[in-house]
Amino acid sequence: MSETNFKFRSNVIAIPVIVIFSIWLIYFIEIKFGFNFNKYGIYPKSLIGLRGILFSPFIHGDTSHLINNSIPLFVMLGCLYYFYQNIANKILLIGLLLTGILTWILGRPSYHIGASGIVYLLVSFIFFSGIFRKHFRLIALSLAVVFLYGSMVWYIFPMEERISWEGHLSGFLVGFTFAFLFRKEGPQPENFTFSKNEEFEKLFDEQGNFNPPPEEVKEEVNEV
Repeated sequence: MSETNFKFRSNVIAIPVIVIFSIWLIYFIEIKFGFNFNKYGIYPKSLIGLRGILFSPFIHGDTSHLINNSIPLFVMLGCLYYFYQNIANKILLIGLLLTGILTWILGRPSYHIGASGIVYLLVSFIFFSGIFRKHFRLIALSLAVVFLYGSMVWYIFPMEERISWEGHLSGFLVGFTFAFLFRKEGPQPENFTFSKNEEFEKLFDEQGNFNPPPEEVKEEVNEV
């Protein structure tokens, strides 16, 4: 389905607010009551670690980790639900599952927590989607994403021991794959057609030279 008119709807703000509120609430409960939810993260190649596919995006190690994920997550969710309204839920929910599964397969034997895998999923999808669709507004959005978050690409490689580069890489790969697979769904570039004007074409010869029509000669009438 072609969709070229982007419209602001309530979920453009509501979904990001609900998600960010949820992860902050869970972090508050952890701090307030002395809980440690890290064990509910993704633990690769462990059956019990599969539960982290659903829980890990809501669990963060410290305030800095939470803030660093909250801002890009809010921005990217807003972009997803504004520009890709019809497929946003599909991208987010299926993408969350696949990113978690891939992290479970690729990850080191440690608990992988945080929403950064989803951030990489959204950044990757929005960037490559604009390129694959060749839609001028979405390409502009892709350039904005590069400007804001281009440096994130380095963290899909093992840069620091405490950073789950496997989760980042998983989100990046899933986002790229979705951008390609769903390139025919959602907003599409406008197609322009031009009608043929035969009278106008007669004004040019075979070499493309312009030949203006001869001027009409008006007979002079003398009144008596």
